[in-house]
Amino acid sequence: MRSVIVLPTYNERENIAALLTAVREVSSEIEVLVVDDNSPDGTAELAREIGQRLGAVTVLDRAAKQGLGSAYRAGFVKVLDEGCDVVISMDADMSHDPAVIPRMLELIAGGADAVVGSRYVTGGGTTDWPVRRQLLSRWGNAYTRLILGLPTRDCTSGFRAYRASALAAIEPDSTGAEGYAFLTELV
Repeated sequence: MRSVIVLPTYNERENIAALLTAVREVSSEIEVLVVDDNSPDGTAELAREIGQRLGAVTVLDRAAKQGLGSAYRAGFVKVLDEGCDVVISMDADMSHDPAVIPRMLELIAGGADAVVGSRYVTGGGTTDWPVRRQLLSRWGNAYTRLILGLPTRDCTSGFRAYRASALAAIEPDSTGAEGYAFLTELV
């Protein structure tokens, strides 16, 4: 299965080298598409340098900061157009452990259309989050589950794997929401 990580970035220079290296330690075959919103700290340039050394890392440069949902949509459309089999979304802030990716891919290979890397299951967590943010996240997810009737415990998780055909059926470029609302639309 050709798997591509879509990685939105904005001022992630401090994290990008460690994250790309951690991804490459997990697999030499997983591709990474860094979707950079013109980070003034040079994230895109550093990602390119590291990508040349590690391989299978490309950068999609965007002219300005356009938001998380927009970055995911642009990345999803690009990798779907290029014929990947699995699309993985994750944050560049080191809050998502690349070591979990092989298990996510196993679940997709086993028939799942989508896998959510949840903070609210055994082994998940919200390290270094203030209590207010933890409460807001839990309340927001509970509310979303109730209103939409979803079984997913973590509707706002940005750490996901999608079977490309399932993601393409949603037509991610047609969604209009931004940020975490965009992620909720894809649950």
